[in-house]
Amino acid sequence: MKRRHAAARPVDETGPTPERARHGVVERVERAIADEAGRPARPYRGLDTLALMLRRGSISPAMHQAADDFRALFHRASLDPLRAPDLARVRGGHGADSGAGERQAIARDKVWRALEALGGIASPAGSCVWHVVGGEWTVREWAERQGWGGRAVSPETASGILIGALGTLEAHFGLG
Repeated sequence: MKRRHAAARPVDETGPTPERARHGVVERVERAIADEAGRPARPYRGLDTLALMLRRGSISPAMHQAADDFRALFHRASLDPLRAPDLARVRGGHGADSGAGERQAIARDKVWRALEALGGIASPAGSCVWHVVGGEWTVREWAERQGWGGRAVSPETASGILIGALGTLEAHFGLG
């Protein structure tokens, strides 16, 4: 049995690499993005799960904003995994960043209150928001790896859980 080889497509030097394209939706942005030296760089960006759901109409702009607010709190609380420490910050110092511990504690409190509104971190909604919105997993990854109660759930069910959770977050943050 002979294999068919796909016709070789011309390589677009300015576009995303084929390796990057395999990891999700990538789109061209309106304007070029400046690199570290200020030169125009590849004008492409990857779309996350929530942006795709907003584009499809699965979630409302207010739900997307609630997710963005939760994600910002999650990062400010330093709850994201595999975070490198800021080596410029001296432990116990009294510099410009000395209030970071207090800001982090306030952000953590807000994250926990949002998770309580979702039924806690062990609830389907809380677990989904923690991993998909905070940890930036895809809905499919959460459905297969985490699921609910240690059991995988279908991607369709996981998407429904996320949509319901974002509706609750929207009300919790007063965006509705």
